[in-house]
Amino acid sequence: MPPLGSGRFQPMWPFTTLAEARAWERDFHSAGHQPWHLDPDQTALSFTQGYLGFQDIGRVTAHTVRGRDARIGVGPSRPAGVTGTAAVIHLVRYGTGPDAPWEVVGTDDTTFSLTVPEYGLIVHSPLLTGGRITGVDEGIRIQVRQPSSAAPLGTSCCTPAGGNGRHWKESVPFSGAADPVLTIVASTGGHIAEVERFTVTAVRTG
Repeated sequence: MPPLGSGRFQPMWPFTTLAEARAWERDFHSAGHQPWHLDPDQTALSFTQGYLGFQDIGRVTAHTVRGRDARIGVGPSRPAGVTGTAAVIHLVRYGTGPDAPWEVVGTDDTTFSLTVPEYGLIVHSPLLTGGRITGVDEGIRIQVRQPSSAAPLGTSCCTPAGGNGRHWKESVPFSGAADPVLTIVASTGGHIAEVERFTVTAVRTG
């Protein structure tokens, strides 16, 4: 597997650099700090709730780990009776040691995708986003995020979309980018939960 940041995988969250990941490893070995970084399920849920702000996405729906690569499905935890997967989070181990933490690098997409901008591309504002969606009466929300900021750098709501594998697109202005990698997230919902599906991609600031 190529190292993070080599071009194939971009480090989206929770660490922005390998130095940060190694610093956590040292803290973990000396004092046991934040052991959840060794759990791909908890890392995926922390990504959706803590970073993306999707508080209702609190349930693991699928779990596949093969060596240093993981795919974790997450879905709405309420209302009662809601089932299904909102996204499948792709994670890899960030580093080479046995205690290298899990890092989110993207999502595996099926009926809702974010293919523009291309993964790993250097971008500037305004940002053209787009992809495909299958659904009825969808309203797509876009956020541009970076780990060092609590609030989004840019937002757009809500692009009407629907059909069977139909293209969608939207332009999003953003400002304040300081981290080397940004997360672009597209989400839709409102039928049975606020966020029912989402997809993410990673881009670079140059």
